[in-house]
Amino acid sequence: MRFEIPPAPAAQVAALQQALGVGRICAEVLVRRGFSEPAAAAHFLAADEHPPLSAFRGLEDAAQVLLRHARQGSRIVVHGDYDCDGVCATATLVRALRQIGAQADWFLPHRVEDGYGLNERTVRRLAADGTGLVVTVDCGITSVDEAALATELGLELVVTDHHRPRADGVLPAVPIVHPGDGRYPYPQLCGAAVAWRLAGALLQAAGHDPADADVDLDIVALATVADVVPLTGENRWIVRQGLRAIADSRRPGLRALLDVSHTPPADIDATAVAFRLAPRVNAAGRIGRADVGVELFLAADEDEARRLADRLDRANLDRREVERRILDEAVAQATAQGPQPAYVLAGEDWHPGVVGIVASRIVERFGRPAVLLGRNGDELTGSARSVPGFDLLAGLDACAEHLLRHGGHRAAAGLALDPDRLPAFTAALRAYADVHLDEAALEPAEQVDAVVGGAQLGMALADELSALGPFGEGNPEPVLLVPSGRAEGVRPLGAAGAHIAFTLASGSSRIAAVAFGRDRIPGASEGAAYAGGPIAGTYVLERHSFRGNVTPRLRVRELAPPAPDAIDRLDGAAADAALAVLEAEGGLPLAPAGGGRGAWAARFTDRSESGAAAAVAALVGTGEPVTVVVADAVRRAGPLGLVVGGFALTDWWSVARTPRSLDGTVHLVALDPPSDAAHVAVLDVLAGVQAWRAWGDPELRFTVDAIGREHDLRSGATALYRRVRRDGPTPVGALAEPDLPGWWLGILLRVLEESGALVVDRAERLVALGDGPVRPLEDGPTARAWAARGRERHAWLTGTRPDPVPAR
Repeated sequence: MRFEIPPAPAAQVAALQQALGVGRICAEVLVRRGFSEPAAAAHFLAADEHPPLSAFRGLEDAAQVLLRHARQGSRIVVHGDYDCDGVCATATLVRALRQIGAQADWFLPHRVEDGYGLNERTVRRLAADGTGLVVTVDCGITSVDEAALATELGLELVVTDHHRPRADGVLPAVPIVHPGDGRYPYPQLCGAAVAWRLAGALLQAAGHDPADADVDLDIVALATVADVVPLTGENRWIVRQGLRAIADSRRPGLRALLDVSHTPPADIDATAVAFRLAPRVNAAGRIGRADVGVELFLAADEDEARRLADRLDRANLDRREVERRILDEAVAQATAQGPQPAYVLAGEDWHPGVVGIVASRIVERFGRPAVLLGRNGDELTGSARSVPGFDLLAGLDACAEHLLRHGGHRAAAGLALDPDRLPAFTAALRAYADVHLDEAALEPAEQVDAVVGGAQLGMALADELSALGPFGEGNPEPVLLVPSGRAEGVRPLGAAGAHIAFTLASGSSRIAAVAFGRDRIPGASEGAAYAGGPIAGTYVLERHSFRGNVTPRLRVRELAPPAPDAIDRLDGAAADAALAVLEAEGGLPLAPAGGGRGAWAARFTDRSESGAAAAVAALVGTGEPVTVVVADAVRRAGPLGLVVGGFALTDWWSVARTPRSLDGTVHLVALDPPSDAAHVAVLDVLAGVQAWRAWGDPELRFTVDAIGREHDLRSGATALYRRVRRDGPTPVGALAEPDLPGWWLGILLRVLEESGALVVDRAERLVALGDGPVRPLEDGPTARAWAARGRERHAWLTGTRPDPVPAR
């Protein structure tokens, strides 16, 4: 799994924070989703895109047709569809028609007996029954021949739909209400939303308040989420308003549906709608007749509503059982076929109402487009689902000679064919997919919205991120990357152990996490849930409600061992650094008089709350150059490189000696605190660099320990002297191995050379034993100055102040 972090420049993030009053993580999500301008971001957060009815061309003409028939007392039939969108669209328009006194009824096709959309048999039957007007909702845009037949039979027809027209561009020769083709500013409304806009226009034409149509925003929002249309533009307004209406619903049918799905009104969000409410409404049309959904939403009696909701709940249980059986059989077929550019799977008794769901599961499992078909009389009918990088409808259009009919869009479609044509269709679709499937788009990649540490994953962040909702297609839940954590207490979840729960440890913080559809952490062997070691993971931060308590919880999206980019070392070759310190007056630089003192910690903007790894990864995610500065680059590089990368690494002494090594840096991250006034003073000469603090108590302890080692001249010098005595003349660079920073090697060589114990040939870069008397190490000028500086550094870092070492 590859985690992709789009750039989020720090200046744009800060501008949003200041203009909107949002937190940094929320601002980063907005920038990464294209809302870098404060005005655009504010508009998005307000979810206020809701144009007047006059912006929708065709509404008024269609409304006049409906009103004319209502006033004539004609029998009006709303022809819907058998899915949740079609059910909600039907109930919405029937209610509005009845409000103005129309004689309105509805017809929903049976998925198996009638098939999708308006068909010839239905047109003839409605005409024979004396129907004066048929209004299609969520269907009809491709019913060119059926529309002509209706006109021939004297049956007036109005088409409202949101699906794609036929590939040849021919439209029914009747009044059409469709948000696409420039007819409306928001072309991606679902069928129920189109019906709701027509209902408003109808009420207005009849002299009613068009806002009366908003009483149906609850089921329009339900349909919008269920039909997986993008939750952008007006859809965002619809769902936000509709979710409030559902939570406070006065509709008996919705209250009953909430009850049977065990969904407290306080828990209503787009996720609850998608996974609890919508499947129950869809279930009736998948395995039987969908009319019970319309009856439920039009019911005025509480007892009747509960009876109808119970029927939907039972239908959903039946659907799930059928789905499990078909999925097992489909997986076996796909496995037997081996790798394919597209899968075409068929079963004699596969229910046409369930194959669409199973097709989605096959796509998830095999990562390729999938067509699932079941026998329906003399035909094979079914559903298809696609993957990113493959236009499914275009693929079916290319195979149209083998099909009886088909329709849909890039990601999902329905189709029917003669069983004898199955082999030819399979070969044709595979051949098309083999050429047009974008393999690059299939590589597993997770788009990250923000990088966080464990300490940030609390209720405050969960509440703030909820303001970006409603979430769904086109506006997914924010994806948070924790670059390094550990799973504690991994345990199975669910009756069959199909899921796991654990506690994510990140830094010193702990937070509950759940991974649905996983039985182990990646890297674990068979029979084990977790192999130990760090894990990188992306999560959705939820407000988890249980028995009246609401707590933050992580829902796992992806888990993988950390695989960071490389780290660029700026501290230079050890031999170069050592010789530079040997040659420099005094060895290492001092701060100018007064420089680097005072409230030095205020020179850094604090990001330590997220933990060091998360702070670094978040800044790398800005897309701007990052340099991480540490106390000891040699000891830090290895562990850091296991969990985070994509930045330059150096140490404080290297920065103090050569500030120009940071040229081009935008973000300087102090992973360890500076431990000398000279370290802080260098910030004065780094123009245009933003300094960040990422250290906490562990990093402070590491730095204090580093000072102790760096000023233990006797241990370091003794080990170096013994090595040269053992090996003879030794290259300077070799003496740095395995773990001596170059500048520290330079200090040790300075001290040993001043004592007479060693001599350094600068030209040959060789170190040898001295041939004269050896003086005590502590007597040399470098040793005395370094000892005094060590006392000052320790006190300076820990808060006490001895007399500073004077600047030369």
